[in-house]
Amino acid sequence: MEKQMPRPEEYQKMVEKASPGSKSYKTIPLAFLTGGAICTAGEGLRQLYLMAGLSVDWASAMVSVTLIAASALLTGLGVYDNIAKVGGAGTLVPITGFANAVVSPALEFKVEGMILGTGSKLFIIAGPVIAYGLAASWVYGFIFWLLNR
Repeated sequence: MEKQMPRPEEYQKMVEKASPGSKSYKTIPLAFLTGGAICTAGEGLRQLYLMAGLSVDWASAMVSVTLIAASALLTGLGVYDNIAKVGGAGTLVPITGFANAVVSPALEFKVEGMILGTGSKLFIIAGPVIAYGLAASWVYGFIFWLLNR
């Protein structure tokens, strides 16, 4: 006996029943505060690096490295996921969100071994972003070179 697929109206009712409602009055301010806290921490680190005598360029680079390392460490310890449950989209601040996107799949598949698990899954989410960015930079660089010959 073949099971009949629900009609679109029935399917929509099933989706609405199973999907929890969004509490945007709560999630939007929390995302704003979380993202703002990450950015404020970054600026605080920048000021510390400048006070330590680093140049503006080096201080900025060190902030990026520090935020990436902190995000990767917090992801590995399971803390970043808890922050994301509260802060939602605020944790997607590009540098920390990217580090989380690289580390999370690698941790998920570590039981499959270093090569077939962690190694192959390390860039499953971030890999296409990196590949597209590199390809686009080559194309834009070539066009720039052609126009300025």
